[in-house]
Amino acid sequence: MAQDMAQDIARDTTQNTAEDSAAESGGGIARAVPLHGIHVPLVTPFTHAGEIAAEALEALAHEVLDGGATGIVALGTTGETACLDEAERALVTGVCARVCRERDAMLTVGAGAVGTRAAEASLAALARWPQAGAALVTVPSFVRPSAAGVLAHFGRLAEVSPVPLVVYHIPHRTGQPLDAAALRALGSLPRVAGVKYSTGSVDQDAVELLGDRPAGLHVLAGDDVYVSPMLAMGASGGILASAHLATQRFAELAAAWRAGDAVRARALGHALAGLSAAAFAEPNPAVVKGVLHAQGRIPTPDVRLPLLPASGAAVASVLERLAALDEPLEVAGQGSGEMNA
Repeated sequence: MAQDMAQDIARDTTQNTAEDSAAESGGGIARAVPLHGIHVPLVTPFTHAGEIAAEALEALAHEVLDGGATGIVALGTTGETACLDEAERALVTGVCARVCRERDAMLTVGAGAVGTRAAEASLAALARWPQAGAALVTVPSFVRPSAAGVLAHFGRLAEVSPVPLVVYHIPHRTGQPLDAAALRALGSLPRVAGVKYSTGSVDQDAVELLGDRPAGLHVLAGDDVYVSPMLAMGASGGILASAHLATQRFAELAAAWRAGDAVRARALGHALAGLSAAAFAEPNPAVVKGVLHAQGRIPTPDVRLPLLPASGAAVASVLERLAALDEPLEVAGQGSGEMNA
């Protein structure tokens, strides 16, 4: 089944490239990149035989878009990208590209590498997918370049990439802290469209970046627990694994802050923070996959080594949080009341 879907995707890619070439001149870099709202970094579901469950992946993509997500992210950390081979990464990207083409939705694809030359090659491969609107590129890990080196790295990638870049700033994985000044410099590069901000807190650099960000730069919350305060300070949206499980509620949260409805946003934000904390109680995406399997949305809860499946207790905790989201939410100072969209 996965092989048949891969063949369909290859035909779609060949047919679409010619008709989209004019619209995608320069990889679409000149057009506005719709990075507002909630973007879901899709898990990669597996069959009992350990292959990619392509039909389940396609269904998930449609479900989160139906729930109000602005777009989806293929090959993010949540997708276990490091544990996929090249053919599997192409299959995942192709499925997501086809859904986004059908739904006119934003597709961001994880790309890049530690070395700049390898990152260039990874980005060049995205030219195969004219539906890709942006590339999510992690700050180089392990080698720990200077801030000037990081800027030179992304400056080079911005020159050659067929799509705009979203800088993925996640220092607890990369070992590379960057302050607000460095992030502003990155955001000032003409082909950098956004920053996924994942420092594990709402820190002083987040406050400074959001208070004085380059014109047109989207700052996206990358730590699910902190999406509400990031939105309150002016973030454009978020790339959130937890949004697999309550897409509509996360979309409501983003809409509430955008509309200035702080009372509604605070109550919903607290509830969703609790859900996110439970979803990340064990290494991502094990708990999210366990819940999706319990809901019958993917065929197995399996993750690939070195990750291990989530515990039953962790999955049960998230399911309890999800059930509570269906109940009236407590609004501070107003007692209990339903949070209507």
